[in-house]
Amino acid sequence: YNIKESASQTRDVLKQHFNDLKGTLGKLLDERLVTLLQEVDTIEQETIKPLDDCQKLIEHGVNTAEDLVQEGEIAILGGVGEQKEKLWSFTKKALHIQLDSLPEVPLLVDVPCLSAQLDDSILNIVKDHIFKHGTVASRPPVQIEELIEKPGGIIVRWCKVDDDFTAQDYRLQFRKCTSNHFEDVYVGSETEFIVLHIDPNVDYQFRVCARGDGRQEWSPWSVPQIGHSTLVPHEWTAGFEGYSLSSRRNIALRNDSESSGVLYSSAPTYFCGQTLTFRVETVGQPDRRDSIGVCAERQNGYDSLQRDQAVCISTNGAVFVNGKEMTNQLPAVTSGSTVTFDIEAVTLGSTNNNEGGNFKLRVTISSNNREVVFDWLLDQSCGSLYFGCSFFYPGWKVLVF
Repeated sequence: YNIKESASQTRDVLKQHFNDLKGTLGKLLDERLVTLLQEVDTIEQETIKPLDDCQKLIEHGVNTAEDLVQEGEIAILGGVGEQKEKLWSFTKKALHIQLDSLPEVPLLVDVPCLSAQLDDSILNIVKDHIFKHGTVASRPPVQIEELIEKPGGIIVRWCKVDDDFTAQDYRLQFRKCTSNHFEDVYVGSETEFIVLHIDPNVDYQFRVCARGDGRQEWSPWSVPQIGHSTLVPHEWTAGFEGYSLSSRRNIALRNDSESSGVLYSSAPTYFCGQTLTFRVETVGQPDRRDSIGVCAERQNGYDSLQRDQAVCISTNGAVFVNGKEMTNQLPAVTSGSTVTFDIEAVTLGSTNNNEGGNFKLRVTISSNNREVVFDWLLDQSCGSLYFGCSFFYPGWKVLVF
C-alpha cells in the first residue's frame, strides 16, 4: 500500500511540477518576444523619420516646379499685354524656387537594415539543465531512529540512511495525530532534538528531512513516526512570590519582587532512573547562595537548597550535598547552560547507622560537558523527588523538563 500510494503521489507531483514549468517558460518566452518586437518598432520609427521628411521635401519641390512650368506655358500662350505681366510673375517666382538645393540623403551604408540575432546555444544550455532537473528517490535520505519520552516532551533522534548523501541541515516537524498541519520545531545540523510542550498520553507524528551540501531544496520527508509521552510534565509551583511562570508552568523567571525562599515543583514528579534537565534561558547577577536541584520534600523557611535532604548546584558551579559543599566543582552556570540530574537507587533498606541514613542514591550532575558523581544519603526511602531553585537577584529564567 505504501509503495503504491507514494508512487501515485510522486507521479502527481512530477506532472504538476513540469506543467507549471512549461507554463512559466512559455510566459517568459512570450515576454521576451514582446520586448524584442518593441525594439524593432522603436528602431523602425526613429530611423525612417528623417527619410520620410526628406521624401516630403523633394516631393514638395517637384510639385512647385511643375506648377511653375505650367504657369510659364500659359504665359507664352496669352496675349501681348497679358503675356508681359504673366512672364513678369513667372520670372519672379522662378528666381525664388530652389531646385538645386535638396536635403541631405544618408548614404546607403548608413541606412539601418534590421535583423534578429538568435543564438541556438540557449537550447543546449536549457537542454542540459532540463535533463538534469529532478530526481526520483526510492527512499528519503534520513529517517527517524528513536523517540524517547520525557516529562512534557519527546526526544527525537534521526540518522542518515543514504551514505552518498551529505547533509548540511536537518528539518524536524511534528503535529498532533488529530491535526492536518505539520509545524517546524527544529532546523539545524544536530541529529537529535527535544520537542517540548507535549501533552501526556497524546499521540504525535514526527517527520524529518535534510538539505544536501550547498543545496537550496529540501529532501523528501522521512516516513512519519508516532510517539507519545506517558510521563507527567514537570511544573513549578504557581503563585509563589518572586517568580513568574510560563503558561505551561515549565519556565520560571525570577522577577523584581523582594522575595526569599525556594521555588519548588508543584508535585514530586522526578522518579529515579530518569534524567531531570534544567536549561538556563537567561541569567541575572549570581550569588553564592543560589541553587538548582532536587530534594526529598518541600521545606519552607530555607532560602536555598543548600540544606539537609537536598542536592544542588549553585550558579557559581559549587555542588552541595545535604548542605555540605563538595570539593569537586562544575563550571559556572551561564545563559544557555543545561544542568542535568541522573539519580539511581543504590541500596534499599537499612545500612549501617554510622552512615547517617538508610537510603542511598547515586547522583550524577552534569553541566557544560563536565560531571560529578556522588552518593546521597537520605533518612528514608523516596520513590519520587521534588525539584527546586532559588535565586537572590532577578533575571534568572529556568526551563525544566
